[in-house]
Amino acid sequence: MVTKRVSPGTKTSRRKTAAPELAENAVIAVLESSHSLNGGSTSIDPDVRRQLVAAEAYFLAERRGFEAGHELEDWVAAEEAVDSRILHAQVA
Repeated sequence: MVTKRVSPGTKTSRRKTAAPELAENAVIAVLESSHSLNGGSTSIDPDVRRQLVAAEAYFLAERRGFEAGHELEDWVAAEEAVDSRILHAQVA
């Protein structure tokens, strides 16, 4: 006869880790600091840009309730938003 083992501990549910709060002012601050660190260069570190796009895409998905099937749409929209902010920061 086979019996099922039950662990004595209590089950805990996994908590979703929220993305870090990334306000537009924080994005501008990151871009400006990156701009000044590069000696006035007009480029941004690709890893920093990817992190900004990922955070923006997360927030877009969150606003929609994480409905599946819009991941690429969110990523493209996030790239456009981040690139727009980068351009705005470079002009300012």
